[in-house]
Amino acid sequence: MKNVAIIYWSGTGNTEAMAKGIMEGAMKEEVNVRLLNASEASVEDVLKADAIAFGCPSMGAEVLEEGEMEPFIESIASAVSGKKTVLFGSYGWGSGEWMTEWQERMEGYGANLIEEGLIINYEPDEEGIEKCKELGDLLSKA
Repeated sequence: MKNVAIIYWSGTGNTEAMAKGIMEGAMKEEVNVRLLNASEASVEDVLKADAIAFGCPSMGAEVLEEGEMEPFIESIASAVSGKKTVLFGSYGWGSGEWMTEWQERMEGYGANLIEEGLIINYEPDEEGIEKCKELGDLLSKA
């Protein structure tokens, strides 16, 4: 059975709502889906996954959250090589530059990004949750 991991950090709940939508979409297929907060996740979770989604909102001057998510992403740099990966997150300001930089960074680590990063302004509405479900479905089939 295919293993999908969804690892995220959320401050206000917006990115968590996206993660849950991705999980719902991924569960359409016969897959084992794990939803983990970055504080609970490990390199082992990444290594065991056949496909993985990482989620983090834009923080400060369009960067990843620096207390948990940034150190976690740094710790899994070698573990994502060749992994089918998607990125997602919410933002409240800016242009989405953090996602573009995150995608380039993950590609530099060797991750196989199967879709453009999904960004949603503030709280995901019904249409946004549908996009998350579609991303989860794509991830489960990758």
